[in-house]
Amino acid sequence: MTVKVRVISQRPPGGRCTLYAGYADVLERHLKANAELVFSATRDAHGEGFPSLWLNGAAVQPADGVILMPADVLAGLTAQGMTEEALLGLAEALEAPLDRMLEMEG
Repeated sequence: MTVKVRVISQRPPGGRCTLYAGYADVLERHLKANAELVFSATRDAHGEGFPSLWLNGAAVQPADGVILMPADVLAGLTAQGMTEEALLGLAEALEAPLDRMLEMEG
């Protein structure tokens, strides 16, 4: 299955924008996804503006309504029809960008 990842970010990227770009990098490496980073001046979290992460044309929504966590990205991939086998090891890999962001914020 081909996965197209689109991250909408502000310029310069801030916390969540950087996190979502990190998720896209992980998806590119692990799933050979086609990832793109688009800059926007429109603030519309998890919608048409920044910060947002899209999988195959669908914006991924955070379970907590604020920030995408690895589980949200995995849920988005599963909703797109990705198999459990294809997702092996991805949860752990998605933790790395989150850990980096938390270290910078802390």
